[in-house]
Amino acid sequence: MSDRAPAVTTAAAGATVPTVDALRLHDRDYARGLQEIADGVFAYLQPDGGWCLSNAGLVRVGGESLLVDTLTDLPRTRTMLDTMAPITATAPIRRLAITHGNLDHYYGNQLVDGAEIIASRATADDIADGPTPASMQAMLHTDLGAELNGFLRHAFGSFDWTGITVTPPTRTFEDRLDLDVGGTPVELIEVGPAHTHGDTICHLPDRRIVFTGDILFVHGTPIVWAGPFANWYRACDTLLGLHADVYVPGHGPLTDRRGVETVRAYLDHVHREARLRFDAGMSSLDATFDIDLGAFADLGDAERLAINVVAAYREFDPSGDEPTDLLELLRRMAALRNRTHRGRRGGAATEPQNRMHP
Repeated sequence: MSDRAPAVTTAAAGATVPTVDALRLHDRDYARGLQEIADGVFAYLQPDGGWCLSNAGLVRVGGESLLVDTLTDLPRTRTMLDTMAPITATAPIRRLAITHGNLDHYYGNQLVDGAEIIASRATADDIADGPTPASMQAMLHTDLGAELNGFLRHAFGSFDWTGITVTPPTRTFEDRLDLDVGGTPVELIEVGPAHTHGDTICHLPDRRIVFTGDILFVHGTPIVWAGPFANWYRACDTLLGLHADVYVPGHGPLTDRRGVETVRAYLDHVHREARLRFDAGMSSLDATFDIDLGAFADLGDAERLAINVVAAYREFDPSGDEPTDLLELLRRMAALRNRTHRGRRGGAATEPQNRMHP
């Protein structure tokens, strides 16, 4: 991440809020910081949207604000809140909505003093069962072999895991919760399990904006921690059915329908290719190294394919022996990433064997 102060892009007093056309949706080259995307609605973006570089949102109406997600660590969350301070000084954050139970969306909760923290019941369970800051720190300082240690440093080494007190939701719901923020309706709609067990989207129907959490990764690779794939397809269909002008993803730049359609197409491609290999008797590990991502090869963090193939194989045979140990799953991603990067430097070939399509 750049050391530059995050940008703040807001409409000046009396000025017109940028139009949808001016938002440069789906653009890989996007700025870090706070961006106003509609009157009183903001996205806080962290390029390049890779591991733990998540987005958040702010809805300010009248004398109150709703925050959507916090960030991975305290320094990043503090910087975000400081950037929002000119907006929230006269409209305090009364409520904090958590889209799902991955740590990069809730580890900063303790800094939102006095706010009601809202999440789906399944998300609250994921948070309760999630990794501790101490375990993240320990993982980075344990000898797990050069390949895995290198991957862990790449994915998690730039974050500050100290001082974090995991702060759980104070209010939970199931299926749907309708909120009123200064007279503006906000719909929290549970669409999981998909990426995680309790995925929730935050829909502002009057503004035609959706904060999607990690149902959307834009220019990055989705990762199926929970599944099933069919639920994620339905979540994408739900997003498309809302006919929003702007979708704020969990990772990556602001997008429109293209972001939703790309995620759905990627998941369908992986599920279909994994099924072919499962039916041919190939192991999930062999399938991971055999699948050709085709049009999706340039998505960031492509090593997540390893997790997605395991998730697909679990669906195909729930009684199978697919790995559940986190370190083993991380090892698979590390190996896949290492092979890909070796090839890009001119070493071993990176093309999948693609034995299913001679």
